[in-house]
Amino acid sequence: MNLVSRRRCWLHTVAQTSVLVFGCMGMALPALAAYPEKPLRLVVPFAPGGGTDLVGRLVAEGMAQDLGQQVIVDNKPGAGTIIGTDLVAKSAADGYTLVMGTFALAVNPALVAKLPFDPNKDLTPVGLIGTSPNVLVVRTVKPWKNVNDVLLAAKAAPGKLNYGSFGNGTSAHLAGALFANLAKVELTHIPYKGSSPALTDLLGGQIDMMFTTVASVAQYINAGKLRALAVTSGKRSPAWPDLPTLAEAGVVGYMAESWYAVYAPAGTPAAAVARLNAALKQAVKSENFRSRVEAEGLVSNVGTPAELERYVRAEQLRWRRVVQDARITAD
Repeated sequence: MNLVSRRRCWLHTVAQTSVLVFGCMGMALPALAAYPEKPLRLVVPFAPGGGTDLVGRLVAEGMAQDLGQQVIVDNKPGAGTIIGTDLVAKSAADGYTLVMGTFALAVNPALVAKLPFDPNKDLTPVGLIGTSPNVLVVRTVKPWKNVNDVLLAAKAAPGKLNYGSFGNGTSAHLAGALFANLAKVELTHIPYKGSSPALTDLLGGQIDMMFTTVASVAQYINAGKLRALAVTSGKRSPAWPDLPTLAEAGVVGYMAESWYAVYAPAGTPAAAVARLNAALKQAVKSENFRSRVEAEGLVSNVGTPAELERYVRAEQLRWRRVVQDARITAD
């Protein structure tokens, strides 16, 4: 074969390769641009009606508008969020199955010896929805007007004062454990199966105090039945700007907040995660979302998936120390 023939053969091969490569790219690009092509599922690992369910439904509605596909909320409660979260961790990593992540993702690794999934390896962060405080409340018939009054009473009678929570290992339980740890007082924890029975006993005088969500006690505070002493967050709550933080009230270093986030199964394509993150940002910016979560004192801050990962890993380290120091178990 002479030089001219070899050159023609080489050019023909290059042309064929180029057609093949760009043809494949042409097929891949429309598929990527079309995501999502069908409805998505957002698993909420709590029963309908609670704060996480409300936030999840608002986020699903907003994301659906941006994505152009329905986002179906699927409540899968049980085992302290483990059942619903495990379902998603073991789902196809195709961008169509998501889960609402909460405070439990930071605490369960320390509480549960054998989790069926690893939140840091089996889930992909999409974005943080926001953070919200709990609030320390007592009955108004109590003589305690501020946090210092509670601390003086607790130090005068170690172990006599108690606080209720939604159950072992919940944000309310750990908020109280951190309070006792940092303030160096002894309090007795009374766990309940949910916030309603705990609140009923608080109003009835069976327990002394409670760390709970702002929304769950706002009506009782406004009615003069409960007195709010402080919020648990690092900064004052926009819902209760006149209420001090526990750190401001004298418990130095105190900070405990509830949070909501969206996760996908590990291995979900980066392009899908980026698209979901963008939709989540739009959902949280909507007036419908903001107006509905004001009562919760939720501070919205979606950020990037990497920022969510760093935040949760820091939370895991912090709460592991609290769990170990207070010898808290899930039982």
